[in-house]
Amino acid sequence: MGLITISPTILTDDPNRYKQLVELYHPFTKRAQIDISDGTLAPSRTVPINTTWWPKGWLVDIHMMVMQPSLYLDILTKLKPNLVIFHSEVQEDLTTVFDTLRQNDIKVGLAILKPTFPGDVRQYIADADHVMIFSGELGQNGGAADLLQLEKVRIIKSIKKDVEIGWDGGANVSNVRTIAQAGVNVINVGNALASADNPAKTYTMLSAEAEKQGVM
Repeated sequence: MGLITISPTILTDDPNRYKQLVELYHPFTKRAQIDISDGTLAPSRTVPINTTWWPKGWLVDIHMMVMQPSLYLDILTKLKPNLVIFHSEVQEDLTTVFDTLRQNDIKVGLAILKPTFPGDVRQYIADADHVMIFSGELGQNGGAADLLQLEKVRIIKSIKKDVEIGWDGGANVSNVRTIAQAGVNVINVGNALASADNPAKTYTMLSAEAEKQGVM
């Protein structure tokens, strides 16, 4: 199965809370996901993309919940994240968007909402470095994981065998092992960490549970 990455997500419209979460997670994590919404694809808004920042050396993925990716390419190429994830449900062709990011040494990812069948967006999956199965509600923390969405792992792998697969939505200590054993490589965790009494301890528990092998 290989090593599983537990990646905390940062979803907020408050710059002070953003700073608090970055400083909270950075000491015990190597990779994190920043969620950005402009109120078009998701109903809520987050801190603007041009106000985001992170510590040097932190591996940051940016999950863009927007309808027009091309509007954000200039700022994304300046920020230089590890990976940028756009939704397959956007209003633009993602081919040029992916090409622009790759030309700037930024990995490209595709997010798939619950109603979207992977086979319908196979051209983007084949072109992506990362495919994120989105099981929650856009722009919200604390949702329940829809584990039926794990069936998409098999379909995605049949389109691109070596693509990195992510999961976003409702991951916690009780289900992270199931998600990992289904073939997910990067498990994004929001509320289970943000609301924990001891986030560092919870992160360690999540990582240990995700790496367990054998029958559950």
